[in-house]
Amino acid sequence: MSTISWLVFGAGAIGAYTGGSLALAGQRVVFLERPEVAEHVRRQGLLLSLYGTQHSLSDPSVAASLEEALAQGPFDAAIFALKSYDTPAALEIIAPHAAALPPFLCLQNGVENEPALEAVLGAGKVIPGTVTSAVGRRTPGEYVLEKSRGLGLAAHHPLSPRLAQAINAAGINARLYPSAASMKWSKMFSNLLTNASSAILDMPPAEILAHPGLYRLEIAQLREALRVMRALAIRVIDLPGAPVRALAWGARLPAWLSRPLFQRVAGGSRGGKMPSFHIDLHSGRGQSEVGYLNGAVVRFGQAAGVPTPVNRLLTETLLALTHGELPCSQFARQPELLLSRLPEESLP
Repeated sequence: MSTISWLVFGAGAIGAYTGGSLALAGQRVVFLERPEVAEHVRRQGLLLSLYGTQHSLSDPSVAASLEEALAQGPFDAAIFALKSYDTPAALEIIAPHAAALPPFLCLQNGVENEPALEAVLGAGKVIPGTVTSAVGRRTPGEYVLEKSRGLGLAAHHPLSPRLAQAINAAGINARLYPSAASMKWSKMFSNLLTNASSAILDMPPAEILAHPGLYRLEIAQLREALRVMRALAIRVIDLPGAPVRALAWGARLPAWLSRPLFQRVAGGSRGGKMPSFHIDLHSGRGQSEVGYLNGAVVRFGQAAGVPTPVNRLLTETLLALTHGELPCSQFARQPELLLSRLPEESLP
């Protein structure tokens, strides 16, 4: 297999894991990060804990600007691994250099980043992808593979088979999918469970699923997402290590049958770790991906004529907490207060 030269946008959890794994496998990788982060990574290197073994990238190639990164090119492919809320700012940086940039493998959450990227980069320069492995950060520059599942990428691009081969050679389980929409929507669907409610209520997933009213809320948001997917003729599919179809099937079952399934799913996927929306809210970043997940269900539902009141409530409430319009303590450990915001008929 010929070596691929990669430009990795973001040295956070997903960027460090994918880019670091590729670099450890002997492929050429240049990370692009903000100047202060780039300086830290240059000084400290990257530490990756993979399958119980510590790996050190003591001298990674890190650029503090896109101009600096492109000077180290050319590149065969780029990995776009930023949080979805960082996309607009990144597009402003990318736009002047679009012609010089290679095709992007977009590993972001949500279903709207790829069209935004393609509008700037040009047709045929974006490959939808998704990571199902769980990666955690111990300290800045130190990341651990918490659960290995894999990576999906859309099969339609001419470069996709070569990228999948390179990613597999780096020890990441890569799989090609014929439907990019099914792949991205299925990942988004799997990310909804307890994510927003955990952040809003400051409660762990296990407690949310154990509460009868909150369990009904979780099922309601999943069913809304499934109705939107059905209206858009998008199928639910399994992803690497992620049985998403079983999750969708469980969402249609009576509560007494489905709750044990969802408790296992939440426990197996997250363990004792709080979901990403909770981490973002309580870090004080002032930004959340809820608008790109639950909010996307609302936007596409509205366009398709599918009501999504539960996803709307979760989106609007979490964004109000994130932006400081409501204090973070407003709903803390108060399930009934959140549930009172919904009409009874919205819940199964």
